[in-house]
This record gives sequence, structure tokens and C-alpha cells, in this order.
Amino acid sequence: MSNQPLPLQFVMSAQRGDQLPEMKAEVAFIGRSNVGKSSLVNAITGRKSLAKTSKTPGRTQLLNCFSTDNGFALIDCPGYGYAKVSRTTREAWSPMIRGYLRHSETLQATVVLVDGEIGPTKLDIEMLEWLSQHDLAFQVIATKHDKVKSSKREKRKKELAAGCGLEQSAIIWVSATTGVGIDRLRTRVRELWGAAG
Repeated sequence: MSNQPLPLQFVMSAQRGDQLPEMKAEVAFIGRSNVGKSSLVNAITGRKSLAKTSKTPGRTQLLNCFSTDNGFALIDCPGYGYAKVSRTTREAWSPMIRGYLRHSETLQATVVLVDGEIGPTKLDIEMLEWLSQHDLAFQVIATKHDKVKSSKREKRKKELAAGCGLEQSAIIWVSATTGVGIDRLRTRVRELWGAAG
């Protein structure tokens, strides 16, 4: 069962967390612009265009809610960092995202996507530190496994884990392109939802 695609449907987009519908449990996806967040949402749901993907970083500008029929949700947050949007819009994201992450009563964990090809950026590290400071549970996912040469993967896995201040075993490596780690990520999201029980 755990290897089945997550049965999520798009529900709505919101500018603030308090505008989102009530859910049994939520998991938030967050990461730097261009980390491959929308592609990953499509991969774990088995749907090619459930989340809009774009070659332009910053496509996601609102809190996008995807949910199952029985009230489990994935909230896709705007990417932080570089994005081709106005500075005003970009500056509005931070309080919107952090307000949602701090105040949602049904958020079980934040899934932080880190670009496996380049490793954690200063913004990624700041986000992880912020989550830790506020005692918010998180799971780090390293994306773009396929972009890292096989001869360099072990070294990169060590470096990325060290950069995040985590054990290697705590990080799930995935590729939306080749499917590496997608089953494991689906299982992890289900486990996080189940933490509400």
C-alpha cells in the first residue's frame, strides 16, 4: 500500500495559513526556488501536472493545498531565495510561510527540500535553524539525485548531511526524473500524517 501514489487533489491556494481548510493532518513542502518542489509533488502523486512546474523559479507564490478525500494534506509553500517575481512579492513570502509553519495546529512536519546537486545553501541552513529554534519537526529531502555523478554520490551525501547538521541516514535522496527514493518519500509522508493519530 505504501508504494501507491499519494491520492492528493488540488484544493485551493491561500495567502495566509488561516485561509486554508481544516485538515486532520498536514505536511508542508518547502525549499529554495528551483529545487524541484512541484516536480516532486507530481512524482509522489503519480500525476504529471497536478502541481504546475516551470523553468522559471518562483512559480509557486501562494500556499497551495493538496488533500486526500479523508483529510490529509500536503501544503506546497513558495520557494525561498532567487525567483523572478517582484521584491515586494518575495518579501511577503517569508512572513506568510513562517506564520503558517508556526501557527498551523495540524501541521505534523515540514519537508525541507535541499538541492542535492549543489548542497545546502545559506537560506536552507537558515530555514533548518529556524525550524529547530521553534521546535518544529522537519524532514530533509535531497532532490536531483540523478544530477549527481555516481562516482561523487557518497562524498556528496556526506557533505550534504554535514552541511545540514544531520546524520546521513536522516536524509532521503530522491529524483523526480528517475524515481529514486520516491517510494520512500511517499512512505515518509504517510508516516508523518499518521503522527496525528
